Amino acid sequence: MENNIQNKVVVITGASSGLGEETAKYLAEKGARVVLGARRADKLEQIVAEITSKGGTAIYQVTDVTDKEQVQNLVDISVTTYGKIDVLINNAGIMPIAPMSELRIDEWDSMIDINIKGVLYGIAAALPIFQKQESGHFINLGSVAGIKVFSPGGTVYSGTKYAIRAITDGLRHEVGGNIRTTTIEPGAIDSELKFGTKHETSAKGVNKFYELAIPAASVARAIAFAIEQPADVDINEIVLRPTAQEF
Repeated sequence: MENNIQNKVVVITGASSGLGEETAKYLAEKGARVVLGARRADKLEQIVAEITSKGGTAIYQVTDVTDKEQVQNLVDISVTTYGKIDVLINNAGIMPIAPMSELRIDEWDSMIDINIKGVLYGIAAALPIFQKQESGHFINLGSVAGIKVFSPGGTVYSGTKYAIRAITDGLRHEVGGNIRTTTIEPGAIDSELKFGTKHETSAKGVNKFYELAIPAASVARAIAFAIEQPADVDINEIVLRPTAQEF
């Protein structure tokens, strides 16, 4: 099935570290042409240089997923450069944890803007292209916190990930047939996500929880599995956790 990744054009948001970075590298090794979007140009440049030095194909576009025009530009540069887009991986996300009673409304807003609206902007940019091509694959990063509420502290974060699960399933129902949809729902994965908590007590709990984290490459392999299936097979949902994780 590896040939089903070869030469596919894969756009990845949040690609400057963690799951996005590892997925870009892994898919490039399998022959995909990857297009990386994130806010940190220096990190993107380094990752693209590493991929191309190993014979892979990669480009990047600085992208803030809270800006719908920047997300559209990321998709557009993919089509301009490669003539198509086969897969959009909506990976960008943040996870500031704190009790709701702390009323950290700015953090709530940021999670909604990045974790939900950023995904919707990606869908809005790629869906017309997928419909015109009569093919395409949305892969949206959810979380085990979108299956069971991560509380106390992660209630709003869980809300955003429940939303991703619902949006992806609804999208499948609306446009399925020749467009595939997958929700990836990881548990504790080693990435920068754990560093987003500013509430001191909650941060200690998050760091303790993430002591059992597994490598980001674990998610990259799951994503590759979904992509490499034949066109008539749609892997709708993958949940993966560290073996030791109870939640």
